Amino acid sequence: MKFDKLRILGFKTFVEPTEFLIAPGLTGVVGPNGCGKSNLVEALRWVMGENSYKNMRASGMDDVIFAGSGHRPSRNTAEVTLFLDNRERRAPAGFNDTDALEVTRRIEREAGSVYRINGRDVRARDVQLLFADASTGPRSPAMVRQGQIGELIAAKPTQRRAILEEASGISGLHSRRHEAEIRLKAAEQNLERLEDVLVQIESQLENLKRQARQATRYRIMSSEIRSAEATIVYLRWLAARDQVAEAEAQLLDADKAVSMTAEVQARTAREQALAAHALPGLRDKEAACAAALQRLRLGAGELEADERRIRERIAELERRLAQLAQDRVREENIARDMAAALAKLDEEERELAAANAEVETEAEDLRTTLAEREAALAASERDLSERQQEIASTIAARQAIDRTLADLAERARKTEVERATIAREEAELAERLGEGSELEEARVAVEDAAIETEEAESRATLAEETHRDARAAADAARGPLAEAERELQRLETEAKTLSKILNVGAADLWPPVIDRITVAAGFEAALGAALGDDLEASADEAAPVHWRDAGPADADPKLPDGIAPLATYVKAPPVLARRLAQIGLVARADGPALQKRLAAGQRLVSREGDLWRWDGLAAAAEAPTAAAQRLASRNRLIELETQVEVAREIVADRRADSEAKRRTLTDAEAAERFAREAHRAAQKREADAREALGRIEREAGQVAARLSALREAGDRLAASAEEIAASRVEAEMAREDLPPVVGLEEALAHARAAVALDRAGVAEARAALQGASREAEMRVRRIEAIARERESWLSRSTNAESQLAVLADRAFEAEEERAALMERPGEIALEQRRLVNAIAEAEKARAEAADALAVAERAQAEADRLARSALESMSGAREAKVRAEERYEAARNRRIEIEARIREAFDVAPPGLVGLTELKEGAPLPDVDGIERRLERVRQERERLGAVNLRAEDEAREIDERRGALTAERDDLIEAIKRLRQGIYNLNREARERLMAAFETVNNHFQALFTLLFGGGTAELQLVASDDPLEAGLEIMARPPGKKPSTMTLLSGGEQALTAMALIFAVFLTNPAPICVLDEVDAPLDDANVERYCDLLVDMTRQTATRFVVITHNPITMARMDRLFGVTMAERGVSMLVSVDLEAAERILEAV
Repeated sequence: MKFDKLRILGFKTFVEPTEFLIAPGLTGVVGPNGCGKSNLVEALRWVMGENSYKNMRASGMDDVIFAGSGHRPSRNTAEVTLFLDNRERRAPAGFNDTDALEVTRRIEREAGSVYRINGRDVRARDVQLLFADASTGPRSPAMVRQGQIGELIAAKPTQRRAILEEASGISGLHSRRHEAEIRLKAAEQNLERLEDVLVQIESQLENLKRQARQATRYRIMSSEIRSAEATIVYLRWLAARDQVAEAEAQLLDADKAVSMTAEVQARTAREQALAAHALPGLRDKEAACAAALQRLRLGAGELEADERRIRERIAELERRLAQLAQDRVREENIARDMAAALAKLDEEERELAAANAEVETEAEDLRTTLAEREAALAASERDLSERQQEIASTIAARQAIDRTLADLAERARKTEVERATIAREEAELAERLGEGSELEEARVAVEDAAIETEEAESRATLAEETHRDARAAADAARGPLAEAERELQRLETEAKTLSKILNVGAADLWPPVIDRITVAAGFEAALGAALGDDLEASADEAAPVHWRDAGPADADPKLPDGIAPLATYVKAPPVLARRLAQIGLVARADGPALQKRLAAGQRLVSREGDLWRWDGLAAAAEAPTAAAQRLASRNRLIELETQVEVAREIVADRRADSEAKRRTLTDAEAAERFAREAHRAAQKREADAREALGRIEREAGQVAARLSALREAGDRLAASAEEIAASRVEAEMAREDLPPVVGLEEALAHARAAVALDRAGVAEARAALQGASREAEMRVRRIEAIARERESWLSRSTNAESQLAVLADRAFEAEEERAALMERPGEIALEQRRLVNAIAEAEKARAEAADALAVAERAQAEADRLARSALESMSGAREAKVRAEERYEAARNRRIEIEARIREAFDVAPPGLVGLTELKEGAPLPDVDGIERRLERVRQERERLGAVNLRAEDEAREIDERRGALTAERDDLIEAIKRLRQGIYNLNREARERLMAAFETVNNHFQALFTLLFGGGTAELQLVASDDPLEAGLEIMARPPGKKPSTMTLLSGGEQALTAMALIFAVFLTNPAPICVLDEVDAPLDDANVERYCDLLVDMTRQTATRFVVITHNPITMARMDRLFGVTMAERGVSMLVSVDLEAAERILEAV
């Protein structure tokens, strides 16, 4: 299968239809960053079935659709088509009928993707399998995207295994195995569900058979209940009819009582009205007298309150007059004090003005003195500052030199210590470097571990073959065991079914006599024809229909000569002995002739079920009777019990054989597991030994490097010691050149004393000046306060005069009000004496009116009592009538209700119900309570049955048919699971074989390509982490020229990239993919390695039919391409593709 062309429409930045030719050889794709080169690769991977939007560098799969640009609207669909050459017919069978294949993937926004092959809709899985079978696909190692070389380098060994799977071409096997495992899991789940359903069906069948027996009992009890209910309802109808007649008579009596009580109530009502007519006038008169008395009492109370208020007001006026007199005296004293205060304030103000004039002259002299002393202080402070700076600089220089000397001494000490340490470590490392025994021992340990790993691998392979043989034997034993178990289950199911069928009926009440009969095989139809439904009767005499002992059979007639009695072939209870002795068994052809010889009560039967009776009745055998079927079922059940025992023995033998083979399989699994663990342990020991060897080699290299570094450090420390000694000599000379500090300190002390003396003089002058200023300010503030006090006294004088006038007016008003109030108490006393006389007369009039009202109210009460009594009597009579009417209506409704219930339940008129009851004509009526107790007992028995399914027999038949169908389906599932397991086993075996073969081939190619790319060195691939190649990881051990062996992660960046390329191209040589995409793989390589990379690409095109698509920015790589495609973005956000055929250009150039 070859890739010819890729057509893109609306995918990411390729909005216009774009065709990308994939020709043989090297096809280069170039262009500036961000122009859409990688979109070509993603389109190719997308059409091959990539379903991860993250691998498409998108936040959702809809993001692969063109999203629009500044001048173009967004699109709703994207489509990519890949054209394949299938002339070699390597496509899957479903698509292998044409020379060319067109694989199309189309996506519509918010609607998902659609896949087509040659215009026919297919699944995504079909497209993925198409490419997986061709050793390629969206995630194939041949599709090397940006950064994938780094991912391959950083990948875990188990992740690198995918390269081997691609090389061996088992990617399709993986997909098929995964599908088979999914189908196997689904089949096992279906089997489990089917087993659960069968168990449920068995349970349902058991329940339905039990429900069928309950339905029979339910029907018998329901018949009894219906008869009892009819009797009870009929008796209740009779009682209701009698109750209606009785209630009607009581209603007529109650009507007469109502008429008599109504006449008495009318007479008492008239008398009550007359008494009530006299009461309102007497009540109005009594109320008027009471109101007049109350008004007089209120007037007396108001006079007392007025007298109390007048006395309180007089006392208040007297207190006010006393207060006004005190206020007048106070205001007069204020006026006398004002003159003295004003004179005193004037005197104080003149004294303060004179003092201020004297202080002003003194303050000017103090300011002059302060200025002179501040100038002297400034000069002495400048001198002090100069002395301090001089001595500080001298001390700082001396301290700096001392610190320098101390630092130099410490550096010299540390240098000596380091030189001693280096010398000691150098001697130790030289001694270690001279010993080589540990390295040799590590190499021997690696060789021994490798031999042990090979032996362990051989043992593991042998154990795997033994395990495979044991599994095949166990699988072979599982089939006969399953067949025997199915046969046993069939027999047991049939036996259970027959057993439950034989148990259906009212056996729990009165077991039928048929259950106690045993008949020889083949005679079931004869017995059924002879006894028929009589076999359903019970031997229990308590049953409604039963057999009982009829006494000795001495007087019974004998059967005709030559006729054998049926009792010879039947084992039955004694109560049937007389009946069976009178039944003869004859051949079918002899029956009509022998019938004439039968005595009364005798009959003949044939084995086929024909019947000839003494009275001339003859019945031919057609369908077997229920009794015959029941007897045949019982015989079949006995036969099945024997067959079940034999089947159980067979199952036990085959189960024992299967268990033995399963134990052998378990032992083989344990042995294989032990061998695998031993192999893994040996591999681990080999890896540990190799790691120890590498560690020892690395340590030796580190020791040599450390020894060289120590020697260089020793030389540097010696030079440093000489430099420190020279610096110490220079510092000591500079210290001796500094001036002495003692003379400088004495000059500094004299300068400090002068400054202190000047500062004291300045402070004294400043304090005198500040004191004078404060006294002057205080005198100014006091003069201002005197002015304010003078104004205050003048204001108070004016206020005092106006206040005295107000106080005189208030005193005059109070005197006038007190004189007016003193005359009021006498007037109030006269008014009170008049009201006392009026109140006495009003109380007498009210008492007389109250007495007359009391007499009239007693008469009214008596009339009310008589009227109420008559009304109560009439109400009682009416209530009695209402109750009588209610009883009559209730009785009539009860009768109507019973009649309606009879019609609804029994569909007859009440008189006709007697035919459905247990009542006899002319017999006394039974007790309803007794019938109800019997009805309740039967109902309780029926209720104890619970819910009864009357369709149980039909449902049981349907369930049994469904069980048979599901059992067949279960057998098919078991066979399908067996085939799937065998298929998965075969896929795993084929995958292991192909993977190991590919590993050897890839390893050889990898070693050769590594040596070619590096110009020497060695490398190899190793399977690690698991004994199973399908689960093992791929480790890369490389030794570039001039270096020691190590894993790929320990190489430099360029070496890692070349090693990874060697591995990828080794896969091509093993199982070349139809296409290889290399997206900026040469980015981490220098020019020399790029040349090697290009040489390798050219070599690959010669050795394989793989078509290479190389995306690059490197001019060396561009020059080596057969053709170039340029991706440009002339319009922002829209990619365009242009091409140049370099081979054609070279041919044209050579021709020119």
